[in-house]
Amino acid sequence: MIFCFSGTGNSRRVAERLSRLLGEEVTEMNRTTYEVAASVPVADGLTVWVFPVHSWGLPDFVVRFMRRVGGGCGAGVAGRHYMVCTCGDDIGLAHRQWRRLVADRGWRPMAAYSVQMPNTYVVFPGFDVDSQETARRKLDASEDRVVSVASMIMSGATADDVEEGALPWIKSHLVYPYFMKRMISPEPFRVDAGRCIGCGRCENACPLGNVRLGAGRLPAWGADCTMCLGCYHVCPRHAVEYGRRTRGKGQYYCPNS
Repeated sequence: MIFCFSGTGNSRRVAERLSRLLGEEVTEMNRTTYEVAASVPVADGLTVWVFPVHSWGLPDFVVRFMRRVGGGCGAGVAGRHYMVCTCGDDIGLAHRQWRRLVADRGWRPMAAYSVQMPNTYVVFPGFDVDSQETARRKLDASEDRVVSVASMIMSGATADDVEEGALPWIKSHLVYPYFMKRMISPEPFRVDAGRCIGCGRCENACPLGNVRLGAGRLPAWGADCTMCLGCYHVCPRHAVEYGRRTRGKGQYYCPNS
């Protein structure tokens, strides 16, 4: 089984590719599956967790899902668990956080892998999407990388193969907690009513079902947000804003996802 969380399509693209290579079905981690996650069995076999890294750690929703899934299935189902995370550049020590979560559930963490994909986080000052050339280069390189990851999983590999980057401890133990505490609020989301066409793409893109079209078919945000920025990136008129932090920033949504 492959569990996949994706906001802008990068991780979904990787999960679908792994599904074809490994012969495993993909289950989306979203609001619908979260509601029934406690009754979803975690098999005593292969389980691959695919998700983006958020500020050098696991997305808040992925943490919640992993703690909830299989809750009614009893203990002692160890299985073989792998992590395949997507990142713009590096992941810090996110793989260690994942290993702790898996071990806490009584499962067996085998190995963790990272796959570079186009940048999507644009809220921090100085952060923006990649150029079209860089995005295309990353997408092309990711194809061979996913094949390599699938091969290592099929061989039963147990060594992590991730890009930690510079200063990983600071990123994952200082920046990530700050991000989780201060930077995942949906309150700054706004819509420019003059540009919004009420197409509903932002609503459809939200994996948590946190965006709803209201009066005049303008989107409104609820309280449950994990800052995947899918609503921002998918807007065809660039009408979704995160306060002033996204002014002048680019957009990216994974092609064919």
